[in-house]
Amino acid sequence: RFDQRPPADSYCEALYPFCPTGDRDGRFPSIRDSDVISVYRLQTPVWEFKYGDALGKFHIMHDAIGFSSLKTGANYTMEWYELFQLGNCTFPQLRPEMFAPFWCNQGAACFFEGIDDLHWSQNGTLEKIGEVTSQFNAMAQWVQDDNETGIYYETWTVRSDPSPNATVWFESYDCSQFVHRTYKKLTELGAKLSSRSQTNYTKIYLYSGEPRYLGNDSAIFGQPALKNLATDIRQFYHPFRPHQSIFDLAFSLLEAYKEVVLDKSFYLYYNFEYWHLPMKHPYVQITYEEVPLP
Repeated sequence: RFDQRPPADSYCEALYPFCPTGDRDGRFPSIRDSDVISVYRLQTPVWEFKYGDALGKFHIMHDAIGFSSLKTGANYTMEWYELFQLGNCTFPQLRPEMFAPFWCNQGAACFFEGIDDLHWSQNGTLEKIGEVTSQFNAMAQWVQDDNETGIYYETWTVRSDPSPNATVWFESYDCSQFVHRTYKKLTELGAKLSSRSQTNYTKIYLYSGEPRYLGNDSAIFGQPALKNLATDIRQFYHPFRPHQSIFDLAFSLLEAYKEVVLDKSFYLYYNFEYWHLPMKHPYVQITYEEVPLP
């Protein structure tokens, strides 16, 4: 958690603009306490608008929440996602004029009018899971506070192994985590939520032994004594740079495989700090696992 959201750096650019038709600060219209608001669970494959169900076949899903007013008939969608696309939140830019990797990794809530029924239901989920009344305005204020203090997207969940009793070293901070937090807040406010189907969500895991703390940007990239570590971190991220040719990408995948699987090494950036992960089998895994409604 942070005191407030900093302005995004102008160097960061999104291929698809963040929240193009909605409120970029996640602000809601106030509703009357007498209104009844239906709550919908929304899920669709990532980038469904461009690739259809392609990523859905790998259970790489995006989550959101829908609302519908009984009094006015108005529908709304609320989602939390990356300001500058998933790749930029997962790996940094390596700028020639800067020694430290440069991160465009903010995420935020977007609230906009309408629910695109086809977008959510064709290859995913659009399901009513409950109703709220006066709790809606209280939730709206909570979203504002959450959005101002939880500002960085984190793709990875890091665990010691795949077993149910594994140690979780780092939690992800992504669209599904926002949905879970919102459901939890609604139930704390008195809402009753239930689903007729199993509520599964995408998790992207790294498996690692105990992480080793390395330091923050200024400690690592501002001290000559740590130049070798700083160079190692830059070299680690080099295969993950954006805008590569097909030839370069193929070579980069081999580099990444060598680093993560053969050398069992991963550098994680988490809340402005770098950690070294001693990787373990199965190294990386995408799962689609149940998280029950609260």
